[in-house]
Amino acid sequence: VEQILVAGGQAVGVRLHNGEVIKAPVVISNATLWDTYTKLLREEDLPPSYRQSALATPVVDSFMHLHLGIRAEGLEQLTGHHVVVQDANKDITEPGNTCMISIPSVWDRNLAPEGHHVIHVYSLESYAGWCRDQGYQEKKKLRSQPLLTALERVIPDIRERIVLELIGTPLTHAHYLRRYQGTYGPAIAAGKGLFPGPHTPIKDLYRVGDSTMPGIGVPAVAASGILCANSLRC
Repeated sequence: VEQILVAGGQAVGVRLHNGEVIKAPVVISNATLWDTYTKLLREEDLPPSYRQSALATPVVDSFMHLHLGIRAEGLEQLTGHHVVVQDANKDITEPGNTCMISIPSVWDRNLAPEGHHVIHVYSLESYAGWCRDQGYQEKKKLRSQPLLTALERVIPDIRERIVLELIGTPLTHAHYLRRYQGTYGPAIAAGKGLFPGPHTPIKDLYRVGDSTMPGIGVPAVAASGILCANSLRC
């Protein structure tokens, strides 16, 4: 979708990147609030004060990702989920300090070739300062090192076991998931604000996803769809 079409204050359909127009009585956006309000809608489609307030919502950082295929020999006692805090004296939200490790092939051997495991490691990483310039590949490698260091706490000889390595950055997150700054979602702290519901100021335009109630994460996003569906029935 390239644009949500609005006429007379009402959503009437969408225009695709190939120019095709699809008319619809209701439009539901599962893009982030920033992408919906800056990329899919024209500035004049929203009341200025509402748009300004919505776009001022604080943003959770993006991520560094490390996807690995490794040799599994000698790892029969390996478990699947780990959280590594590299330095307890530092803020756990500091990029590279708290690393989440998932090894799903521990439970399902069909997820990796025989004799191998697949691993996903990630940590928060700011979008600021990232660009696809001549130093991009080198920076990717450098910023992935804390993830490998964390993984060494679980598998000490991990570097010698790697047969496939894929590194993702905030730019990867932004490009492939089409998310503003590759964000994980709104940084709305518990007790300090509420995620917005599915309604928008534009008639027949609704929103779902992790920048709506009840918040971030797969269960919450699924619930946002239920809330939206119930709103449509009212």
